[in-house]
Amino acid sequence: MTAPLLSFRDLTIAFRRGKTSTTVVHGVDIDVERGEIVALVGESGSGKTVTALSAVRLLPPTAVVDGHILLDGVDLVGLDEAALRRIRGKRIAVIFQDPSGALDPVFTVGAQLVETVRAHHPDLSGAAAKERAVELLELVGIPQPALRVKDYPHQFSGGQCQRIMIAMALAGEPDVLIADEPTTALDVTVQQEILDVVVGLRERLGMTVLLITHDMGVVADVADRVVVLRHGRVVEQAPATRLFADPQADYTRMLLAAVPRVDSENTESTGTQAAAGTPVLEIADLEVTYTTRRRTVPAVRGVDLGIAAGEIVGLVGESGSGKSTIGRAVIGLAPVTAGRIVLGGTDLLGLRGAALRAARRGIGTVFQNPAAALNPRYTVGQSIGEPLLVHEGVRGRRLEERVGDLLEAVRLPANWAARYPHELSGGQRQRVAIARAVSLRPRLLLADEPTSALDVSVQATVLELLADLQDQFAFGCLFITHDLAVVDQLCDRVVVLHQGRIVEQGTRDEILRHPTDSYTRTLLASAPVADPAVQRERRAARRPAAIPA
Repeated sequence: MTAPLLSFRDLTIAFRRGKTSTTVVHGVDIDVERGEIVALVGESGSGKTVTALSAVRLLPPTAVVDGHILLDGVDLVGLDEAALRRIRGKRIAVIFQDPSGALDPVFTVGAQLVETVRAHHPDLSGAAAKERAVELLELVGIPQPALRVKDYPHQFSGGQCQRIMIAMALAGEPDVLIADEPTTALDVTVQQEILDVVVGLRERLGMTVLLITHDMGVVADVADRVVVLRHGRVVEQAPATRLFADPQADYTRMLLAAVPRVDSENTESTGTQAAAGTPVLEIADLEVTYTTRRRTVPAVRGVDLGIAAGEIVGLVGESGSGKSTIGRAVIGLAPVTAGRIVLGGTDLLGLRGAALRAARRGIGTVFQNPAAALNPRYTVGQSIGEPLLVHEGVRGRRLEERVGDLLEAVRLPANWAARYPHELSGGQRQRVAIARAVSLRPRLLLADEPTSALDVSVQATVLELLADLQDQFAFGCLFITHDLAVVDQLCDRVVVLHQGRIVEQGTRDEILRHPTDSYTRTLLASAPVADPAVQRERRAARRPAAIPA
């Protein structure tokens, strides 16, 4: 029997802070065989990323690593920095979660690829490195690579930027690819394309992949084996088929139970519909156009939709379809060129100054990234209380009481008002953002991908919280998402966008179980499900793979 390509043996990782030390990974043992895709799964804080990145020592200087990390029998833990530089990128490469943050916006993608290629192959000439950069873009499925190599990161979609990151990771021809949440926040069709690229690399190049993810549908689609982590310990590891069919650990069963699914029998309404005839938001013939020095880009064209009090409407579609643009138009952050946006009987596009500010009090907004949406210098109490202070003049003891009530409404202790955002987990920060959004009891809640970056158990908690708050406050909700299973769990009606136009809208049952438009059917077929057998059938039906030969 051959030895594993990569092994973690009795791995322990602790972080020093002054004289104290906190252990976050406890005696982990993991083997990764050649050509295998192994998924590390678990909630936020379970130790997935820390464990994987310890192999190339991409950890803060306060980290203390004990145990053994073996690559082809060589212990990486004892290597000095010069030896590690020969490992990073050349033997083990990393794809990070946020490609827009990992790519330099002031250099073309070609320049960045050439730099990476020559770093690993210093003997190559500039022309040969550029030729290799074009080959790498072609390998990961970027169309017209010889032309696109001259473009900048902002000229590519999110999915294309992730493909470019994969190309950069392949520049050193590594043996192991660590993929850290590579499809988080991507819509289902783009996610499918990225997963096809990863599987294609394994099949064509014999690539070994260590995949970090919280999406059990992704795990079912591509993983050969699954390692489940909790509180820095391995609670279960097994072949993917066996783990999904017969999970042994209670924690694994809890993770699988928390996965939202498009349920063929889920036809009941989720919202209160207490005043279903009362329109909260009416959008009529909306057009949004972006103008640059070179061209005019129509982002939204002729959109009509309405939301009633007590109703949750899901707005779905792939990246670039216009979902977030519609949301930004509602809150005045997009250039509306035609149409009407009516909130509670008042056309927002006809208002200015104080009247517009007063009308916007009726809209609460929850953004995708709570870490970026909350001021890091404000306490939780200050973030939640700011709308009450600015719009209603609430101060002192009364403000503290209102903030405490809002924290308890989102199931956080009232005394957490004194904490700062960095002291909270991602899910807890999103609850704070929701508390701030509902602080003025809005008519409309605009939720733009509020759960896409959260692990499944935290996501389930946040969705349950949104449904409970909607029952309590009876606001209308425009829920923007790419996750159709979340739509099935939360929404009453669904609006499907494609290239800035509505292609289909109706009740949840009509859209998710009886779609009439081919684009809607494509979206549904692209959504991964937590069942390896189903995913194998889908992947076989999609052959050949997305990577060009």
